[in-house]
Amino acid sequence: MKKIVLVTMVVLLAGLIAFLIMPRYLASAPPVDSQAALGKPAPDFQVLDVNGESVALGDLSGKYVVLEWWNHGCPFVEALYRDGKMQAQQKMWTGRDVQWLVVCSSAPGKQGHVTPEEAIRLQAEAKGAPTRILLDPDGRLGGLYGARTTPHMFVIDPQGVLIYAGAIDDRGSRNYVEQALNEAFEGRPVSEPLTVPYGCSVKYGADPGETRR
Repeated sequence: MKKIVLVTMVVLLAGLIAFLIMPRYLASAPPVDSQAALGKPAPDFQVLDVNGESVALGDLSGKYVVLEWWNHGCPFVEALYRDGKMQAQQKMWTGRDVQWLVVCSSAPGKQGHVTPEEAIRLQAEAKGAPTRILLDPDGRLGGLYGARTTPHMFVIDPQGVLIYAGAIDDRGSRNYVEQALNEAFEGRPVSEPLTVPYGCSVKYGADPGETRR
């Protein structure tokens, strides 16, 4: 009898937690259903960068591509850039001809929204070293990949296949993106292709601007 009561309490508690968390999760959902799937061709896109030039995934065929969702006002992003961790990864991998694309999906009027000039200045001040900075104010690219947080990281191999999605690191010394790229460069399968991203919710147009921890 005690066991039944205990199980019932656990189930009710789990339901209460889900009820409390779900509205925040849904509030930060991208405006478009994600088409990204691990082990499958990454969704193609065509987006303008801060220089007004069109950037298409198809044009980067034959190269590794990293997508980094960025919001300069997010404390998680600020910490990574303040400590130099994100820039170190950018410099390391662009030096090996990886195309590192920083993506800003913050909608106008939302935290992190930037003009092209602001994005260039902010990355320069932080000594960032991405290949390109892409602006996605309507959230279409973010929705296509199901980007939830800043940062949210994606790695695409030279054949255009999505091989990693998730967090930049474990909030410690283990960098998941570095691990995935090292394994891929060595011809090995990615040992941890999917991790749970952490950070601020991407500030899409319908996003109330909450921070998920």
